[in-house]
Amino acid sequence: MMLRPKEVVCKWVDAFNDHDVEAIVSLYHDNATNHQVTNEPVIGIEAIREMFTTEFTTADMTAIVENIFEDGQWAILEWRDPLGLRGCGFFHVVNGKI
Repeated sequence: MMLRPKEVVCKWVDAFNDHDVEAIVSLYHDNATNHQVTNEPVIGIEAIREMFTTEFTTADMTAIVENIFEDGQWAILEWRDPLGLRGCGFFHVVNGKI
């Protein structure tokens, strides 16, 4: 059974908060693109793996879910961290993968 976009993002948040890079990248298509506001797009699952590995070794990051919205193939995550930083992520989910 294929996961809905909101379900994929819930799994993504759990993996992110566990700093489980392999669980995170398992949710992405092989040729996915990850766009971060302050960085150039990261293209491909290996580059995404490297990005998360690097980020988790340099910062203790936690995403506290405020809302997850779903519209068709899209899920939108509204989050905050323990220090009060807030943001949102847009996830295009096709066939159960980001």
